Amino acid sequence: MTKPASMRGRPLASDRDPREKLLDTATLLFSSQGVAATTVAAIARQAGVTPAMVHYYFKNRDQLIEAVVDERLCLFVNSIWDPVTGNEAPEQMIMGIVERMIATTEIMPWIPALWVREVLSDGGELRERMVQRVPLAKLARFAENVGRSQRAGAINPGLEPALIFISVLGLTMLPLAMARTLKNGPMPPPPLNQVALLDKDVLKRHVTALLLHGLALPAASSTLHSDPHTDE
Repeated sequence: MTKPASMRGRPLASDRDPREKLLDTATLLFSSQGVAATTVAAIARQAGVTPAMVHYYFKNRDQLIEAVVDERLCLFVNSIWDPVTGNEAPEQMIMGIVERMIATTEIMPWIPALWVREVLSDGGELRERMVQRVPLAKLARFAENVGRSQRAGAINPGLEPALIFISVLGLTMLPLAMARTLKNGPMPPPPLNQVALLDKDVLKRHVTALLLHGLALPAASSTLHSDPHTDE
């Protein structure tokens, strides 16, 4: 059997565990070419095994997809939400989510493309599965925390608490997914080349500035501009 092509950004170290290697391979193929376009035969070929070996660990393709969701995507979701108690200051809670989201993609670089392609996009193959695994209690605490701060006059009342996390997702996942797509092709012209070379620290600063400016009360917005980074 021919040696499979090397794959960058493997989700986990799994050389000594065939099942883990199959999950890693499936996850990366789902990220790069989509779930619908990825067959069991393609996963086996890329992993350097036979399709029979895939079926030894997973009875069918659907079971393999479920395992990818539970054992790969849910790792990402849990890393974001587990530390959230709902008792933090709203800015601290939101910025903590941003920091963890960006930091997790350092060790799971396949996450942004897979998330945008298969969870956020209309018709994404993993959308329904992930909806069933959303930590609803944590999301409720998140929104309640923001609402309390709005009633106390600490956060812009024009914001919709239920949409803030969606905004965080959009501000982080979309640039990261776009950066990887552009980086893997011919270097685009300005200004897209800056997105292709996106630095995680720059993204964190950018998202933080946008969110803090949005969270500030209108009368207090001028104080944020004392920070030179917020003007960039």
